[in-house]
Amino acid sequence: MSQPSRTPTLLADLGGTNVRFALADTDLTAPLLTDSIRRYRVKDFDTLAEAIRQYFADTGFSAKHAIIAAAGRIADGETVQITNNPWAVSAQLLRDKLDMNSVRLVNDFAAQSMAVTLLTPKDLVTVGAPPLPRLGSHASQTFVVMGPGTGLGVGGLLLRDGSCSVLESEGGHAGFAAHTAEDVEILHRLNQRFGRVSNERMICGNGLVNLYLALADIAGQPVEELTPENITARAVSGEDPLCVRTVETLAGIFGSVAGDLVLTMGGWDGVYLTGGVLPSLLPWLQHGGFRERFEAKGRFRDTMEQVPTVAITHSEPGLLGAAALAMQETGHALWASPGQN
Repeated sequence: MSQPSRTPTLLADLGGTNVRFALADTDLTAPLLTDSIRRYRVKDFDTLAEAIRQYFADTGFSAKHAIIAAAGRIADGETVQITNNPWAVSAQLLRDKLDMNSVRLVNDFAAQSMAVTLLTPKDLVTVGAPPLPRLGSHASQTFVVMGPGTGLGVGGLLLRDGSCSVLESEGGHAGFAAHTAEDVEILHRLNQRFGRVSNERMICGNGLVNLYLALADIAGQPVEELTPENITARAVSGEDPLCVRTVETLAGIFGSVAGDLVLTMGGWDGVYLTGGVLPSLLPWLQHGGFRERFEAKGRFRDTMEQVPTVAITHSEPGLLGAAALAMQETGHALWASPGQN
């Protein structure tokens, strides 16, 4: 890849397992330079700075500005302890170690939320009957952005009179609310294992294992040592009814939590589903109990039936969202970029 026409911005999408890097050229309407994307395993490096140096060495690129989207709560805009990996990241230390002019830390779901502004219809698949949302169709719009990966991320996108901002949250760590008799039984077993039970205990990769063990105990069935990938593979093949039930149960709980977030955040304009586990869950969300439990909100059922739920199929929404933040920082209008407007 040739060097961008202007000083590029380094982008990083840092999760519990992997870190992805890319460059953004904010002079372009599609700022994410897709052929600059590289992925590294977190466990192979002691620090984020080491991983960035490796990226620069592998690609021959450099950058003086960086936007780091990290899976954790950003303290004072300067530091973050990654929730599901051992790295602690300081913006100031990164600036000093890498001789950069600026380093901005944002929550990973702030970036995922901003990605919505650069997505095109080919990057999206509807889940349920409501059609794709139209960004900018009303002066004021609020969207929920959520999804499972190593953990459960939750954010929001707020559109107000042609401008946009994001709501950063740690909503995945909110307490799980049981809605069915089976939910109560699952909650009881997970409470015995973990004490407090958050939504993330079920809606993430390892959540599949937690649900598998809980459902086996409820049914009095023996268990095997299975990975999340084993469970989804067996569910897809249909060879293991317990694995099928596990994925169906996760899809239903996912729907309940997504619907609760709409009520909590006022996200009446739609929910964007994302995350590393989403591709393997998508068939179950489209044909299982996700929408039923999403809509089952008592007196708000009629309203919830009209709220779109949309799966993001873009391969790198975290980096895309970081590129959108880079555009916003440099004063470029996101609404001029290709999207759903």
